[in-house]
Amino acid sequence: MRVLVTGASGLLGGAVARALLDAGHDVRCFQRRRAGIAGADDVLGSITAPAAVAAATAGMEGVVHLAAKVSLAGSAADFDAINIGGTRRLLAAAKEAGATKFVFVSSPSVAHSGLSIVGSDAEAADPVRARGDYARTKAEAELLALGADAPGFAVVAVRPHLVWGPGDTQLIARIVDRARVGRLPLLGSGAALIDTTYVDNAASAIAAAFERADAVHGNAYAVTNGEPRPIAELLADICRAAGVRPPVHRVPAGLARTAGAAVEAVWAIRPGADEPPMTRFLAEQLSTAHWFDQRRTRSDLQWRPAVSLDEGFARLAQSYAR
Repeated sequence: MRVLVTGASGLLGGAVARALLDAGHDVRCFQRRRAGIAGADDVLGSITAPAAVAAATAGMEGVVHLAAKVSLAGSAADFDAINIGGTRRLLAAAKEAGATKFVFVSSPSVAHSGLSIVGSDAEAADPVRARGDYARTKAEAELLALGADAPGFAVVAVRPHLVWGPGDTQLIARIVDRARVGRLPLLGSGAALIDTTYVDNAASAIAAAFERADAVHGNAYAVTNGEPRPIAELLADICRAAGVRPPVHRVPAGLARTAGAAVEAVWAIRPGADEPPMTRFLAEQLSTAHWFDQRRTRSDLQWRPAVSLDEGFARLAQSYAR
């Protein structure tokens, strides 16, 4: 099929584009800067620009939508315009173009209220209880996408959890940079079980959702490696792969949440040049369990992760060694 992938210049978006190419599809990438995926066409533009979206979707038979504003801080209006408005615009353009499949790449945060998640399936997206503008707007966008599911227009939502891998400038780079300067504390005991997703596995799950859209449309799926580990162990594995000292200093989780709230208040008045060092959402993510039951995901998508966490960390170490 002719498939449009939005946000293909990112780590996961690029991996998804390559997975779809490997499956034999013709891929067009749509984002603000060139994705540079060999074998795929590049169309530059913003998801907020109607003419650019119409041009990108023209002639497409399917869409995989990853483009989003992903941040712990920023203007609520920007999140609304990109994550909600952009999704609404893309859905309409995809239908107008005659596309028959639409995969919305979401996030488990759309159904996270701040409490531990212990072996849950993909619960319904809830913008009201979601923590922060990113989660809120992704929740609203997911509801928009699944609400557009109809005969002849199969929509699936996929929620990969904490995606990482070599070349990751977000999760991995931030952890390593903070560990290198001694600013990566463990919150609470560090024993909370957390599941993550190696990038190749996330991409293959999204590609599987696209292939299976006609059979599983209207559903949301949480995607992980299915190997939950204590947060202290995960952080240590990442740090060792990068050749930096793992964190040893501990901060009470309650204190971190309080500090996160204070940082958010300051950032709202005077934003920093980078991501805030702590937010309430980040404190919750680093101190509470969040891992998911993968049985429905694997059965419905007829998919299993191919790269284990240990293999992923070995690949990460090789990338840092280079």
